[in-house]
Amino acid sequence: MIPTPLARLLGVCVAAGAGLTAYAAAEARAYTLRRVEVPLLPAGAAPLRVLHLSDIHMTPGQHRKQEWLRGLWDLAPDLVVDTGDNLAHRESVPVVRDALGPLLDAPGVFVFGSNDYFVPTLRNPVRYLLPDDGTRHTTSGQLPWPDLREEFTGAGWLDLTNRRATLEVAGLRFAFAGVDDPHLGYDDLDAVAGPADAGADVRLGVAHAPYLRVLDRFAADGYDAILAGHTHGGQVCLPGGRALTTNCDLEPARARGLHRHPADSRPGDPGSSWLHVCAGLGTSPYARIRVACRPEATLLTLTPTRH
Repeated sequence: MIPTPLARLLGVCVAAGAGLTAYAAAEARAYTLRRVEVPLLPAGAAPLRVLHLSDIHMTPGQHRKQEWLRGLWDLAPDLVVDTGDNLAHRESVPVVRDALGPLLDAPGVFVFGSNDYFVPTLRNPVRYLLPDDGTRHTTSGQLPWPDLREEFTGAGWLDLTNRRATLEVAGLRFAFAGVDDPHLGYDDLDAVAGPADAGADVRLGVAHAPYLRVLDRFAADGYDAILAGHTHGGQVCLPGGRALTTNCDLEPARARGLHRHPADSRPGDPGSSWLHVCAGLGTSPYARIRVACRPEATLLTLTPTRH
């Protein structure tokens, strides 16, 4: 039987859909290390390396991701910043610990995201591209986040859940302010409000989700840079990596990478900070796809401020 034009069109559409799905699945496993330079150190300071990890979304069976994470040990960062969503399975805590391995021996700080707290559920992936309707999935059962916190703090990492802290890194004094997950409304900005420590060499704000209320507060309080994740870089992007959504109120143009906040500010402007949003390493275990947005960790090289 000779195929009709409609049948041929349907065949082409099915083949194209299968090809796109295969590409998106492969893209979600194409782990990438980004390298970014951020000029914010005092004059005369030696460059310092910060490994920014986010949105690992680990399950025990994701062996390729685990091996790739182990390879980051060789970077020997001076500081590790983990901006949450490490877990995607009730048995993932020891897997995350083992994959991070010697990175836990480096100075580190962390905050949690919603996918550290609650078991992921099957959802319509198209909803990710739609405007946020305020629905939060907090009835699926809890993940073992207290065990993860114990692993991190037991290794010496600082828990920045709605708190400020200081840490010496490579001879420099770092001042941090961090909040619990803004996507769930767990952030307590009053607990960390106030001018950043003027005596510190570097001042960093840390959050999982880069909601504008959090970015505005950290920038106004004088933090040199803000580190966040959550957006997955848009996850499903247009060619060239142009994000369609951020899953928060940050505009898509800043869904990943290094920017300024406020967006129209420049270094040296009062109330202005660097903003680095990591596109993260994972996805929901029920939709392991990415389009024009490879999973990533970022090595931030901090350098002296240019004058």
